[in-house]
Amino acid sequence: MTARYRIQQGMRALLAFSQQPDYELAARYLDERQMALFRRLSRGEQLHSLSVLRDVLAQESYTPPELAQAALLHDVGKIRCPTSILQKTLAVLGRALVPAQYARWSQGDPRNYWRRGLVVHEQHPAWSAELCAEAGMTEPALWLVAHHADPPQRWHDHPNGHLLRRLQRADDAN
Repeated sequence: MTARYRIQQGMRALLAFSQQPDYELAARYLDERQMALFRRLSRGEQLHSLSVLRDVLAQESYTPPELAQAALLHDVGKIRCPTSILQKTLAVLGRALVPAQYARWSQGDPRNYWRRGLVVHEQHPAWSAELCAEAGMTEPALWLVAHHADPPQRWHDHPNGHLLRRLQRADDAN
């Protein structure tokens, strides 16, 4: 991700308080338990997830429900350990600039302030899948959530690889 993208993302997070999430749109794709999970996201994360959903919906004429659900809840694992914009930025910079240290630090204790962003950045897909499983999401949606941050070529031949690429394209754009 570029520095420009991170700055735009930070500005959106700072201004999130002034925007109302479209809960009606989210409720079209999420059941009651999943909607309760969605509402636990920070306002900025809710707005991001809704943007990812809108992007996914615009990509093709048909969007499977499991892809829409994954778009809305792919980052829900972040509720386990909230991070500041500074911590998120450190994670992105660490991954790009010192990948060997990032790999080690991101397996550490999220209670450490300086490592928290790295741990959450690395672990949130698995955490998201766990929370989504508890909320009754289907296996295809869980797979998309669990692998949304993986390198896309890793799953090129997987039956849901094309859906993963749609999710990642939308996530990267928003």
